[in-house]
Amino acid sequence: MRRRRLAAELRRLRNAAGLTIDEASSALGWQQSKISRTENRQYGISSSDVRKLLDVYGVKDLEQRDQLAEMARRATERGWWQSFDVNSTYANLIGLEEEAAIIRNYEPELVPGLLQTEDYAREITRALWLSATPDQIERRVEVRMARQVILRRNNPPPPQVTVILNEGVLRRQVGGIETMRAQLLRLGTAHEQANVIVQVLPFTAGAHAAMVGPFQLLDFPDPADPGVVNVENVTGSLALEKPQELREYSEAWNAIQALALSPVDSRTIINSFALR
Repeated sequence: MRRRRLAAELRRLRNAAGLTIDEASSALGWQQSKISRTENRQYGISSSDVRKLLDVYGVKDLEQRDQLAEMARRATERGWWQSFDVNSTYANLIGLEEEAAIIRNYEPELVPGLLQTEDYAREITRALWLSATPDQIERRVEVRMARQVILRRNNPPPPQVTVILNEGVLRRQVGGIETMRAQLLRLGTAHEQANVIVQVLPFTAGAHAAMVGPFQLLDFPDPADPGVVNVENVTGSLALEKPQELREYSEAWNAIQALALSPVDSRTIINSFALR
């Protein structure tokens, strides 16, 4: 995530200086590929090389220079999740969640990971990861529970999370009656956290803009960062960043939120399923 933000800022500063990659590379005696791969997040960059680039780009602000140099240094730090056996796309998602200020999540089939109970997460992991050993399943559940800490953190402030669940998520029996009841009760009390909103998209809403599948919109504190859309599939997930992709998914979110029940009415229907 830090490498992503740093690459975007270095690209912006180079463009603001009116320099091409060739021109910037020539000024420093670097190969062209060094800057292009840094801006494309293929490679990291050292703090000292960041300062050299900032010299070429004419950046004089000492605070800005220090912030970008520190970002380069911290980009090599390992996240807590890297001690677990998670693939690169899942690791990227966790990193994005850690840095996000706003998370908007539509789920048509299951409760999203940030709101899952441990037993529900175990059943979902077992169903989705057919070749996993019991130990691998437990490790993945441990990661899932650790992800949820961001909802309760104090510094930095926790992200504002809004989840829209298709009504089918409430009706699908995952792990038996008791497991599902506990999960629904967890959803019913999620509103007690000021930074979490859960809404239900009822079957009566009919056809809607997100019928193609789940997605997650992540926005970040930096106003210059346009955000990311995370789209999950059977083998992993895709991070979409093109302006048109972001715009279309944002429009889809607005459309389904307009059809979803209010948070209060959603809590009522969730609790009604929990108490059956």
